[in-house]
Amino acid sequence: MVIDLERWREGGYTTKIVEWMELQKRMRIYELGSLPPFLLVFAGNIAAVDHKWNQHGLGGDNFRGLCRDLHPGPVSLLHWSGKGKPWVRLDASRPCPLDALWAPYDLLQTPSAIDF
Repeated sequence: MVIDLERWREGGYTTKIVEWMELQKRMRIYELGSLPPFLLVFAGNIAAVDHKWNQHGLGGDNFRGLCRDLHPGPVSLLHWSGKGKPWVRLDASRPCPLDALWAPYDLLQTPSAIDF
């Protein structure tokens, strides 16, 4: 996510997002993590970021738990968005191939977790 901080402050977006989060705390209105408050506040007034800047979706398919591959070409940021987190899959000895990219940064790693 790339934000124009001047527009952010002028628009009072922090307050608007916090209001949706407080509503969510009182009565569950969405299920998809931290993204919905932003979607509700910006209501489609967004621009896509090219996948070379954000390789999202490495958390796999939220419905079937399938592993995903990298987009073709260069990538600047690896983003394990979705339910499948590499630390969980590695600990369960059920990693996706790309989880090996994350394994060296696991501070709680066990030797067997990265030998796959």
